[in-house]
Amino acid sequence: MTTGPTLAVVAREAGVSVPTASKVVNGREDVAPETRRRVTEALNRLGYVRRPRFDQTKPPRLVDLVVPSLNHSRSGAVLHGAEEAAHEAGLDLVVSAAPSARGGRARRGWPDRLAARGSAGVLFDRTGPTASHLALLAHRRIPYVMIDPVSEPPPGVVSVGAADWQGGVTATEHLIALGHERVAVVCGPRRTPCSGARVAGYRSALTSAGLPVRAEYLRDGGFDESTAHRRTRELLDLPDPPTAVFVCSDRMALGVYRAALERGLRIPYDISVVGFDDLPESRWAAPALTTVRQPLAEMAATALRLLVRMMDGEHPEGTRTELSTRLVERASTAPPPVHAR
Repeated sequence: MTTGPTLAVVAREAGVSVPTASKVVNGREDVAPETRRRVTEALNRLGYVRRPRFDQTKPPRLVDLVVPSLNHSRSGAVLHGAEEAAHEAGLDLVVSAAPSARGGRARRGWPDRLAARGSAGVLFDRTGPTASHLALLAHRRIPYVMIDPVSEPPPGVVSVGAADWQGGVTATEHLIALGHERVAVVCGPRRTPCSGARVAGYRSALTSAGLPVRAEYLRDGGFDESTAHRRTRELLDLPDPPTAVFVCSDRMALGVYRAALERGLRIPYDISVVGFDDLPESRWAAPALTTVRQPLAEMAATALRLLVRMMDGEHPEGTRTELSTRLVERASTAPPPVHAR
């Protein structure tokens, strides 16, 4: 049972991220002096008691983090948050690509290998474990938490995600505030919970502003650059093309950039673009991408802390935890061109 405030409460009190608060607690040196002072004061003021580390004479407990791909910047952000929280809890982290990315025999053998190496819990990041995988985990009493699940989790399964609906509202409201009335959306598969919520937020913002939700402005596909490129070309071929596009991931936004460049359109002077994620790619794009930041590292850290509680025999009161999103304004949005107003 918790005897004091959690590290998340301390981080919120100090106005920092949970991984930063964890660095202070664990005596890490890569923290600015002023930040360390605020966190230390919050620790003392709230009476935070550090969770005791596990007995160092015993083998460390292992937790598996399963990601869709090891070759993606998103996975790096998730790994960073999970590693910080694992270090705080005295756990070792094992990282692997999703079993579904391998052959059939590997998929069948994955839970057995997980149990053989003594994993005490599993984090699934945007991966869809099969019903047989989940049944084997339940049979072996290995708890698991899903991060930003690609499909609706089964009843009772604990998951952590971002406030996707609010993110969709924020992105669309930003474009409307700039004067755009012809705003399109390019999303991932709408059956995916996060994508469906972002599109619902887009619809809500348009309706609240008294603007029509035009069916021809809604384009969906996969969360990949090539599909977004094709969907954007379709939008630009319309008799009344949009002056702004809300794209449901930063990787997809790169496809929108490419389609605009091919048509000789300048971002943001001829068309504005807003992404979602705030991955490193959004800062490297030219122009730098305005995007909705979802706190991937914090989501992973929160999921691991929930998993630790489950490993200790607790079960969280709620099955869904959402972390807030925020708009990061850069250089890819501007008022619509004069001829389009």
